[in-house]
Amino acid sequence: MFADISSLAPWLLTTCALGLLFVQGLLLRRENRKLKAQIKERCEILGRELHATASGSMGVGQRVVTCERQLHELRGMLDEMRQNDPLRISYDEASRLVDLGADIEDLMDTCGISRPEAELVSALRKRQAA
Repeated sequence: MFADISSLAPWLLTTCALGLLFVQGLLLRRENRKLKAQIKERCEILGRELHATASGSMGVGQRVVTCERQLHELRGMLDEMRQNDPLRISYDEASRLVDLGADIEDLMDTCGISRPEAELVSALRKRQAA
């Protein structure tokens, strides 16, 4: 009887091992499907987030371009205002005259500015020269 069992033992062990491998394969396949589903869901979520981020970035980029355009326009207007400002021309002329050695009275007469303004321009130019 032991002779019969001992000759069947390798077949029984092989059959059991193959059965266990088959069950393990089924479990791994089920786990693989779950993981694939999770990966697919995560990819869809990341895709939506990426799309939202890209859309937001484009909106911010358009705002930046608009702000840069407005800033450029404002700088042009400011430069134009500075060039057309009659008082600035007087102060620039007064500053140039101070560099040439003009006194307060000369500044008042030549540039048409008041005494405190002439004193201020003179003091500022002398300070910058020092």
